[in-house]
Amino acid sequence: KSKKRGVTVCGYPLSIFFIVVNEFCERFSYYGMRAVLVLYFKYFLKWDDDFSTTIYHTFVALCYLSPILGAIVADSWLGKFKTIVYLSIVYAAGQVVMAVSAIHDITDGNKDGTPDNMALHIALSMVGLLLIALGTGGIKPCVAAFGGDQFSEDQEKQRSTFFSIFYLSINAGSLLSTVITPILRAQKCGIHTKQQCYPLAFGVPAALMVVALIVFILGSSMYNKTAPSGNIMVKVCKCIFFAIKNRFRHRSSAYPKREHWMDWAEEKYDKLLIAQVKMVLKVLFLYIPLPMFWALFDQQGSRWTLQATTMDGNFGLMVIQPDQMQTVNPILILIMVPVVDFIIYPLISKCKLNFTPLRKMTVGMFLAALAFVAAALVQLQIDATLPTFPSSNEQQAKFINMVNRNLSIADGRENFHLGAFEGRQDYLTYTEPFLLTINSGSPNLISLPDGTRNTIVIVEQGPAFGYITFQDIVAKPEEGANAIRFFNGYGSVLNITVGDQEYGDIVPNNMSIFINVPQGTGKFFMKNNGGVECVFSRKFGFGSSYTFLIPPTFVFGEHCGESIKEVENIKPNSIHMAWQIPQYFLMTSGEVVFSVTGLEFSYSQAPSNMKSVLQAGWLLTVAVGNIIVLIVAEAATLPDQWAEYILFSSLLVLVCIIFAIMAYFYTYTDPAKIEALFANPEPDDKEKKNLEMTKKDMAEKHERRSSDTSSDEEDGKQTNF
Repeated sequence: KSKKRGVTVCGYPLSIFFIVVNEFCERFSYYGMRAVLVLYFKYFLKWDDDFSTTIYHTFVALCYLSPILGAIVADSWLGKFKTIVYLSIVYAAGQVVMAVSAIHDITDGNKDGTPDNMALHIALSMVGLLLIALGTGGIKPCVAAFGGDQFSEDQEKQRSTFFSIFYLSINAGSLLSTVITPILRAQKCGIHTKQQCYPLAFGVPAALMVVALIVFILGSSMYNKTAPSGNIMVKVCKCIFFAIKNRFRHRSSAYPKREHWMDWAEEKYDKLLIAQVKMVLKVLFLYIPLPMFWALFDQQGSRWTLQATTMDGNFGLMVIQPDQMQTVNPILILIMVPVVDFIIYPLISKCKLNFTPLRKMTVGMFLAALAFVAAALVQLQIDATLPTFPSSNEQQAKFINMVNRNLSIADGRENFHLGAFEGRQDYLTYTEPFLLTINSGSPNLISLPDGTRNTIVIVEQGPAFGYITFQDIVAKPEEGANAIRFFNGYGSVLNITVGDQEYGDIVPNNMSIFINVPQGTGKFFMKNNGGVECVFSRKFGFGSSYTFLIPPTFVFGEHCGESIKEVENIKPNSIHMAWQIPQYFLMTSGEVVFSVTGLEFSYSQAPSNMKSVLQAGWLLTVAVGNIIVLIVAEAATLPDQWAEYILFSSLLVLVCIIFAIMAYFYTYTDPAKIEALFANPEPDDKEKKNLEMTKKDMAEKHERRSSDTSSDEEDGKQTNF
């Protein structure tokens, strides 16, 4: 039945414009949500790096497992249009649930900015992610194919152009969302307290998914909707299962062996289908090592994003958020694809090198392994700048002198001097209580809690010296913020605010709480009981911690900030995010060589009616790759992140060698020629069929018990035949 002609614009069906807009909005929704997902796990749900990585890759794995279900439902039951609509509703509902789960105010009864019922937020998040995985995966195999259905047989050129525009819309949605969503996340929002705006970061993708659904439904009357005609994947699975079952049933040596184990399906399935399944299995066998590539590739959104949180994102004209570094991948793809296709490959061809598709894929895997070596080298540089925090049986202490003269201090192991209103820059580590002696006075026994960092402030107490102990933070400030606090050595109560955050009233000889101040210039407002104000400004980087000392000599006025001293507790991030670009470049180069070539190779080696089976197999390798990551993240007990990078790189190199050996013994086939051999029955097959028909005729004539001459002649002819 020929397809109906709808409204056309410039030779293209008007319906495809609804499909392209739908795909752009859907990809924006998916990649926008996914860009901030691992940071949401870490900073909102308060999960550690390993568990955040595990759940992230579990979600991605589900997104690549559900397309198989979506394809079966569309081809065997609902059809592509209804499948897209119904699963898009599920998808949009999941995005809305995710946005609601990120609203901290819904369970923040005491209005302190921290949800009181975190279990509810976790439950909503998991439900939302499950719905999103089912929705995005379910419509994945349907939308592109549904767009292709809109063209008639004489519109081959327009169909080809449509697919180019379609994949451009995917990259455009991915790129824009990965830039915009982290910016939305970095905003402050909330009813009672202002927090990172994850509801907005998830809410905008949810709105885009609703728009995608509405746009797709609006074009309903213009679409060519083909009825479901059965799914080839189901038929292939049934054929394979029957061959295995039949072979097991005839496993006795009494039965003659067959050339291929799939030949045991000949009793039920025709030889053309069996030959096609053999070709598919031959390619799927090569897929076995491929998940390891995706195990490394998809860590751009998890481990590499977490790595960026410990780096300096100040690029001068702009400040890059850690989750925005993922935009390097789609940007490099747009650059690398034409460079590789029109420059690199032609140069290799001119050098007379036989750069086969499987060799290209091997090179792509090797480049991905190199990318993780580069990530490990960057991690080593980051680790060198990180502070050494105390273990569970250690204590650390830093000393600050708030006396207006030099002091000599001894802790039983070493002697050192501190100037007036000065702090020691490094922490001293202890494993047991120690004696503190100030200016050769009476020693004081200091006992600190295990696993803590402490600041010991020395103050004047009449004619003698006393000390006050305050606990410090024992981790880098979250999200690249700077943990700032004040010690009030002034003679009266001071009230300090920064932005919309308040330190409250700080009494003399006391330490304020820590407040996280974002990168940039922080402006602090200090007031005394009389309402006199001092404005103190300080420029901050990423991930530092400072204690600011307000001395007794502090004077309000225009230059009041000059007398405030600072003590550095944690150094700011000093390794620039730009150092991640080489690893992104290597990974993207590997993706271009591996992924694009892999799909082209698979299609060239697959029968014409089984492209979808290989597409499902390809997506399955992505899912298995993400499962590998979550297994390693949970099972590996490596203490250092750089060691985990090297582990993944080594595993991929090993798999790369195995794949190269498999590729060496692979024989390229032409599916069209093989299918042509079975298009018409072979002479032997014809003879067998004619003989069977002859025997049947003879049996019928024997039953009639006809003994006339003509019957004898006919029997003779059949015997001669």
